[in-house]
Amino acid sequence: MAVDKKKALLVRRRRRVRSNLRRARELRPRLSVFRSHKHIYAQVIDDDSKSTICAASTVDKDLRNNLKTNGSTCDASIAVGELLAKRALDKGVQEVVFDRGGNLY
Repeated sequence: MAVDKKKALLVRRRRRVRSNLRRARELRPRLSVFRSHKHIYAQVIDDDSKSTICAASTVDKDLRNNLKTNGSTCDASIAVGELLAKRALDKGVQEVVFDRGGNLY
C-alpha cells in the first residue's frame, strides 16, 4: 500500500509540473533530465512537433571516453550539460524550460 501511495503522489506531482510548464512555455522547448544510478540522460524536447531536438548522456561516444569515472557523478553531469548546451546552440535553441518531472531538484 505504501508503494502505491508514493507512486500516486509522484504521478500527481509530475502532472502538476507539466501543467505549469505548459502555461510557462512561450514557444520554448523543455529540458528533461533523467538520472539513473549509473548514468545521466538529458534531452531538449519540442512538444509542438513531438520530437527531440537534441540529447546528451553519459553513454554517448563523445563523453564515454573523456569521463574519468563511469556513472552519474557531478563531473559527469557537468560534462553532459556542456555537451547538451553545445548541441542545442548548434540547433538554434537559445532558451529552454526545465522540466523536473516530479523530482524535487
